[in-house]
Amino acid sequence: MTNFRTFTELVLERSEARKDADAFVFLPDDARGSVPQHLTSAALDREARRIASWLQDRGAAKRQVLLLYPAGLDFIKAFTACLYAGAVAVPGPLPAEQGQHFARISGILRDAEACAVLTDSANAPAISAWLAAEGFTDVACLATDDPAQGDAGAWYAPSLTPESLAFLQYTSGSTSDPKGVVVSHGNLLANEAAIQRSIGTSAESVCGGWLPFYHDMGLIGHILHPLYLGAQGVLMAPFTFLKRPYRWLKMIGDYGMTTGGGPNFAYDLCVRRVTDAQLETLDLSSWTTACNGAEPVRAETVRAFNERFAPAGFRPEAMFPCYGMAETTLLVTGIPRGAAARVLDVDAEALERGELADPRGDFATRSLVSSGIARDFEIRVVDPETRAEKPGGHIGEIWLKGDSVAAGYWKRPATNKEIFDAEISGGTGGQNTDGQNTDGQNTGWLRTGDLGALHDGELYVTGRLKELVIISGRNLYPQDVERAVQSTDKALGAGAGAVFAVETDREHLVAIQEVRPAAVATDLHTVASNIQSFIGKEFSIPAGNVLLVRPGTVRKTTSGKIQRTLMRKLFLEGGITALYEVLEPAVQELIASTEPEPAPAQTLESVV
Repeated sequence: MTNFRTFTELVLERSEARKDADAFVFLPDDARGSVPQHLTSAALDREARRIASWLQDRGAAKRQVLLLYPAGLDFIKAFTACLYAGAVAVPGPLPAEQGQHFARISGILRDAEACAVLTDSANAPAISAWLAAEGFTDVACLATDDPAQGDAGAWYAPSLTPESLAFLQYTSGSTSDPKGVVVSHGNLLANEAAIQRSIGTSAESVCGGWLPFYHDMGLIGHILHPLYLGAQGVLMAPFTFLKRPYRWLKMIGDYGMTTGGGPNFAYDLCVRRVTDAQLETLDLSSWTTACNGAEPVRAETVRAFNERFAPAGFRPEAMFPCYGMAETTLLVTGIPRGAAARVLDVDAEALERGELADPRGDFATRSLVSSGIARDFEIRVVDPETRAEKPGGHIGEIWLKGDSVAAGYWKRPATNKEIFDAEISGGTGGQNTDGQNTDGQNTGWLRTGDLGALHDGELYVTGRLKELVIISGRNLYPQDVERAVQSTDKALGAGAGAVFAVETDREHLVAIQEVRPAAVATDLHTVASNIQSFIGKEFSIPAGNVLLVRPGTVRKTTSGKIQRTLMRKLFLEGGITALYEVLEPAVQELIASTEPEPAPAQTLESVV
């Protein structure tokens, strides 16, 4: 832990100490012949003071400021300026990049009660027009790359405490009901210290990656962590990675990166799309911590990545499965340093009953990857209905306490009482009447909504509580069924399917799966039949509803999580166009009887 009271104090000190050393390097897409862009600590400090003076002059201290930028160094300058001004940064996805016509951003702007929008010159005209059209006449818009705006010499240090808000982290989800996680300076400092302890970073580390800057892992792990350390960060845009995953791995070798990562799908994409010729040019020997989180970690992906990139110097102990969320600022658990990812094979039938048990002979098994240990949190596994604590080896909802846990969602007191201030049945409680201690932090437990179990002191995350599929009294995890579906044919996209249940007089399983028609060796009828047959054999349940869809149909969050709840909603509204489908008559009637609602706008969440 540092001796700093706020993250602003820390960044000011780091900037003074590093001066002309690079704080960040950004690699634009090389399709335009671009060269790396460098930002020194001194230049970042100077620009942050200039922009902060503009914010201070407009009374933005302790008020919310929306940040809308393409991936690049301007975002980092603007976020740091908010810290310097004592303003509350609200990072958001740039609508021009998303094709979503400001729908999600309008909801965030209203909910956050932002007093200003910061962007760049290229996007300022469209954003100003949007503000005018939406009636946000009192919300100023600044193109921060205009050097004439603000005066670094007029900046003054803000009055802040550890309880002061640093930023609002809006979570992925519905465009109509955005929820902003309230992250204080104290939360941020606590979690950055937890990250450092967990992965062993230092001022000599080189951190970075490609995740969106408005995503919690991209912001806190790839931008704010190098600032915290006084280290160098190296970054690229999400679409650069998605077009050519090789560039991410090449960047790691070129800059001697030690720390960075992404969701499981990113590692799977590298395995599938990096060619043998590209592999020969890679050097991954500097990579000591390849964080793998934000979605369930797949054992087969870990094994395949380790094997594929061993010739490039990647070591199995560098793979770092971890668990965290925006509500805890970021990191909660991670595997012990220097240990390879631990895979636990368990009996599939026992898992469906909510227990971790050793495999039995020829019976079906499931492979779970450990998310590691909690160093800076109290962690409990709790029955979500009775709220009684579960013993080790039994699955329940993951509940947490710690200095990194946020005070709640912005302007959601009722939700915060339920989610951020829960009590374990038979626990000691210890709450004030308002559920908070004198520092404004909740004194109860955070309900994560995730399911998991503790085994030998390590956390195994098994799925999401709301996405659990219950058929004939059995608990099925959708990701297990999705993996089974994708194993039946090479034309089916890995990590590109959604399984959920719908109800008539009974529960029906629905599997939506992306397929590359040109890669199908037989025909789509045969592919669907094989899926039905394999699910029936593997899980002993009927699979009467299979939809094969075009690539890009299955919606995902910015971190790569399948949006199963959204896919279920779209399916019931008849909003899924299939290349080929098999539906039970009762399910067809259910779709026909469902009143359609406007579908959420397309976002990067459906691409990344």
